[in-house]
Amino acid sequence: MLIVKQSVAPEKPAGPSPEPAVPSIDDTIGLHAAVLSDQLRSISEALFPPTASKFLRKFSSGEAARLIGVTDSRLRQLSLAGEGPQPEVTPNGQRRYSLGEINALRQLLARSARNRKDAIDYLPHREPGNHLQVIAVTNFKGGSGKTTTTAHLAQYFALHGYRVLAVDLDPQASLSTLFGVQPEFDLQPNTTLYGAIRYDEAQRPLGEIIRKTYFPGLDLVPGNLELHEFEHTTPKMLADEGRGETPFFARIAEAIASVESEYDLVVIDCPPQLGFLTLGALCAATGLIVTVHPQMLDVASMSQFLFMTSDLLSVVREAGGDLSFDFLRYLITRHEPNDGPQAQITGFLRTQFGERVLTAAMLKSTAIADAGLTKQTIYEVGRENFSRMTYERVLESLDSVNSEIEALVLRAWGRGVQG
Repeated sequence: MLIVKQSVAPEKPAGPSPEPAVPSIDDTIGLHAAVLSDQLRSISEALFPPTASKFLRKFSSGEAARLIGVTDSRLRQLSLAGEGPQPEVTPNGQRRYSLGEINALRQLLARSARNRKDAIDYLPHREPGNHLQVIAVTNFKGGSGKTTTTAHLAQYFALHGYRVLAVDLDPQASLSTLFGVQPEFDLQPNTTLYGAIRYDEAQRPLGEIIRKTYFPGLDLVPGNLELHEFEHTTPKMLADEGRGETPFFARIAEAIASVESEYDLVVIDCPPQLGFLTLGALCAATGLIVTVHPQMLDVASMSQFLFMTSDLLSVVREAGGDLSFDFLRYLITRHEPNDGPQAQITGFLRTQFGERVLTAAMLKSTAIADAGLTKQTIYEVGRENFSRMTYERVLESLDSVNSEIEALVLRAWGRGVQG
């Protein structure tokens, strides 16, 4: 006879069942952050494997000629004569140059120029007596196109032969991501601008933090969440009166001055709030670009930003800060010319501020968003990725904005606009 033992469940304790533990809000947010980070890593590794690195496409001979400021036939003559770098020739006979080769052609043409002005047009580095241009791009409100503006502005100057340093001062590090740096995985501690402006013995020279990019002539100071430390440590230093220390508002300017001889321009992507980092950037700047999305809520936010900036900079000036801008301009971003309310607000801003509002506006375009999906800008992607009209429309918009800012830089250096 087979005897089967029945298992007896233990008796439940009397009383109501305990409620499942509800995770705290900080645990929930931490869990969401971890999940999102893992997914972003997976997406990034699929698009950019660990062994991959970003590279800049080659430019057609027509594009190269336009960037240098010569005719396509002039480049062909140099190539046939064996002067300068030789272009890559595609199977269909198109000649293509890398940006490094374009820069080498600039140097060749500058050396053989008939006069100093022509030489400067080919190779527009700043001359002795021209102070370093530090352009801060800022706004109090996120989503105004600040990082997009900074990236395209830095790349525009590099494409036109200037030596450029891009500084990512936003802890969200979108600019760094565009330049192929994964803030969570690629950066070690003390490798952002914070490393050069911190108050303790771990401070290091900015030259050790700067990294080369795949874009010849354009270097990067990356950013990540470490930048928040400056917002936390500065109040402590102010409470201790920080005797013997460079004041917080002068630390970014001091760090940039240490590498001044290497660059013509520095372009800073400021965080979307008016903290100690932004104030330091404003005190280091020689030019200020305020991005404005032409919507009433954004303009109202900008009004508050300007009030706060004015008050805080007054305090900084009284404390000895050197505030001397060569220019201050407002840039209309994400502009839709056929949008009636936007046109009204844009007209309102131009009426109030006149030439302080850049004549050119940065158009809203799906092309910019589409390029961003692969961590690229319009200057990096080829026209073959879009319809001809879409590409040329957004490229013309960007070039118009950036050339207008270039004209301001050249005016500050006492030069006319290049041809």
